[in-house]
Order: sequence, then C-alpha cells, then structure tokens
Amino acid sequence: MKQALLVIDAQRELMDGNEKEQGVYSKEGLLQNINKVIEKAKQAEASIAFVRDLDVSEGKGAGFEVHPAIHVPKEARVFDKKATNAFYDTSLLSYLEEEKIDHLVLMGCKTEHCIDTAVRFATVSGFDVTLVEDGHSTSDTEVLKAEQIISHHNKILHGHYNVDHFSVVRKTDEDLFNPIHNQYR
Repeated sequence: MKQALLVIDAQRELMDGNEKEQGVYSKEGLLQNINKVIEKAKQAEASIAFVRDLDVSEGKGAGFEVHPAIHVPKEARVFDKKATNAFYDTSLLSYLEEEKIDHLVLMGCKTEHCIDTAVRFATVSGFDVTLVEDGHSTSDTEVLKAEQIISHHNKILHGHYNVDHFSVVRKTDEDLFNPIHNQYR
C-alpha cells in the first residue's frame, strides 16, 4: 500500500490571521501535530504534499507560504489551488495517481471548507482517507465556535464512505500510516 500525507492550506496568514480575519483555533497545537505527523510520514516512507490557497495573502509573500513553524521536507511536493477543492484545476490528483497512492492522511485548514471538501473528493476519487482528528482547524463563525465546527466534522467524516472508499478520523498519536479502513468494509 502506498500512502501520502496531504497538508492543506497550512499557510502563515491563514493560520495566524490578519487585520480582517482571526487565526485558527488552537494554532500552536495544530502546528505541533502537523510536525509530528510529518515525522511519522517520513518514517513510513509516505509521500508528502502541501497545498496552498492562492486567495491567502493574495498568493504572494510570507503570508502565502507554508507556516514557518512547519518543518517542510525538501522532497515534499507543493500544489497551488484557486478553489476550495484542492483537486480542482491542480495536478494533485494526477500526482497521487502517478505515485499509485491508495491511502491519504489529511491535515490542515480550514475544517468546514477545504478539509471537508478534500476528504469527500478523495473518497470518490479512489482513496481511503485518514483525517487527523487533532490535525485540522478553523476559526469561529457567527453561528458556531471553531471547536464546535471541528468536533462536528470529526463526527460526520468518521466512517464517511462512497461505496468502495472510506474516511476515518484518528488522533495524531495513533499509528496513522497503518490504515484501519478494512474494518469498515
């Protein structure tokens, strides 16, 4: 089984916030967890890819880059996207297919937008997905607090399936690169 870690929109300005938008909930813990899972991916010899949103910091400068606290491996691939869907109008899907990836471990921002979309799109695209429970975040909205949004998505995406492929939600400290999807088939 070939695996990849996919870190979505873990960009400086999105995570830290700016004068118009607040930063993400529990940012320091998220940064630590992303780095822990990067190390696990390296140990598992999994591919590592980052996706950056071109809307963040107008697609340029330090705010656009992956957060400086994240230890991006030299061999990691980086994809830039224009839409909520990391797969839309990018070469990400082609890359994963060329690498013959079966299982994606997914982390990043923001939970209700790009993370939710990536999990759902990946399952219909032929991948089993492990969403890292404490590895994604968002900001408060007028309707819900970030913590509620994260908890809700962890609940609804655990066991989400599209007939042949499943998503499960597991914590950073679990053996993320030892998939448990067959328990759901």
